Amino acid sequence: MRVPLSILYPVVSLIIFGLYPSMTIGPKEGWQVYSSAQDADGRCICTVVAPEQSLCSRDAKSRQLRQLLEKVQNMSQSIEVLNLRTQRDFQYVMKMENQMKGLRTKFRQIEDDRKSIIAKNYQELKEKMDELKPLIPVLEQYKMDAALISQFKEEIRNLSVVLTSIQEELGAYDYDELYQRVLRLDSRLRSCMGKLTCGKLMKITGPVTIKTSGTRFGAWMTDPLAVSRNNRVWYMDSYTNSKIVREYKTMDDFVTGVVSRTYSLPFKWEGTNHIVYNGSLYYNKYQSNIIVKYSFETGTVLAQRALEFAGFHNMYPYTWGGYSDIDVMADELGMWVVYATNQNAGNVVISQIDPDTLQVLRTWNTEYSKRNAGESFMICGTLYITNSHLSGAKVYYAYSTKTSTYEYIDIPFHNQYFHISMFDYNARERALYAWNNGHQVIFNVTLFHVIKTDDDS
Repeated sequence: MRVPLSILYPVVSLIIFGLYPSMTIGPKEGWQVYSSAQDADGRCICTVVAPEQSLCSRDAKSRQLRQLLEKVQNMSQSIEVLNLRTQRDFQYVMKMENQMKGLRTKFRQIEDDRKSIIAKNYQELKEKMDELKPLIPVLEQYKMDAALISQFKEEIRNLSVVLTSIQEELGAYDYDELYQRVLRLDSRLRSCMGKLTCGKLMKITGPVTIKTSGTRFGAWMTDPLAVSRNNRVWYMDSYTNSKIVREYKTMDDFVTGVVSRTYSLPFKWEGTNHIVYNGSLYYNKYQSNIIVKYSFETGTVLAQRALEFAGFHNMYPYTWGGYSDIDVMADELGMWVVYATNQNAGNVVISQIDPDTLQVLRTWNTEYSKRNAGESFMICGTLYITNSHLSGAKVYYAYSTKTSTYEYIDIPFHNQYFHISMFDYNARERALYAWNNGHQVIFNVTLFHVIKTDDDS
């Protein structure tokens, strides 16, 4: 059924730009959801933009209102200063008035008896006039201040009319109400994002370099099933002959090198394609095709199982070698393992496994040579393979476990340090973790998503 573009339901298709939350990439910026125009089935693809909570403060009308209010406030302060000065000058005027009254009395006395007291009164009159001379500039300033106050009063009356007009134009939407509306919209959009089904990889951006440490080869990761406040980082340097795993409480601790715990695994690992999933580490046991599940909480092995026919110890590695025969992965749909077998002529095999028992649930045989793959990762049940681990690499091949079909694609990404030995997708953060020639980096991904509503059959 084709849905007009003007109707949002039952299906709305969106493109989500996945960003790692702890990075300073606009850290405290507003978030928004983008889309393209129309999908192959004719369903509408719309754009939803969530304003930042501080959006109102940048509105043109509110900015004009704020500027006018600031101007009125400044004028009020100026009037207050002038008022104080006027009161001071008024005291001078009162003093001058009293002196004038004294002069009138003196003149009357002179008129009554000019001969006897004229000399004495003349001297007093001269002294009074000398005292009055400083009041002349005060009176001039007083007149200027009075005129300025009158001008300010007139301008404030005009501003009051403008402010009233803007207030009427804004209507009943005060800032508290607008803020609550933004919060409600934010909640609705987050609820909508919670309904996101799996999407298709469209773009890889970055990388963001988190740290430079260790050897050329290694692995680092966070737990995609951890709660949002849990941002622990695990670090495993080198691709073999080691059992030491370092844990950091936060990404900041990882950057500064503050180790919270150190684990010594019961078995050494091979390769760099390990994951932490729901509090446990999954890795390939040294010189075997056995997958080990190790609990960080108990410090014990909870399960281990051999992958039937899977090559190991550089029988079918990625192009860079490093015993990268067996790659354990996780995405939105669960846990996966990618490897190669003689039965499939050394081509990539994909198996979905049970995270508790490590039992293989289902397997797909592809026609892509494992040795020709630079690295690979799973997103929403689709395996994406890079054509190289060196510079100029791109995502070249995609195999969908949903349809059991493949396609050749062309999604370039910046291999900044020229040698990738680990590439793993984190579904919680919708980001790719990579170990690039002794640098721990993160790539952002753009996925094409479909939001299914309750009305969608």
